Amino acid sequence: GDLDKVVNLLLSLSGRLARVENVLSSLGENASSEELSSLNEKRKVLAGQHEDARELKENLDRRERVVLEILSNYLSEEQLQDYQHFVKMKSALLIEQRELDDKIKLGQEQLKCLMESL
Repeated sequence: GDLDKVVNLLLSLSGRLARVENVLSSLGENASSEELSSLNEKRKVLAGQHEDARELKENLDRRERVVLEILSNYLSEEQLQDYQHFVKMKSALLIEQRELDDKIKLGQEQLKCLMESL
């Protein structure tokens, strides 16, 4: 359960940070200093939160290694490899699911805009 939460947190913060950085890079010279300041502050906060989430992931990885060590006393080599594969695939599938959800959301937004333009 913790793995799901931490991976989703990292993905969410990465996405939000990327969006803020994209907005900052696309702002023209006409952007107000207040707007720039606000976006830079948001980027700073998100970067800090992202770093905290990475530390959570590192702690989770350490816990995973401890669990793996304990399980190695009770499981066969094949079962242990199956467990490791499950944990790796779970993270990969969570990331893939998030990417697909984002693509679906983007497609829905594009479809809505197209319908409105017709």
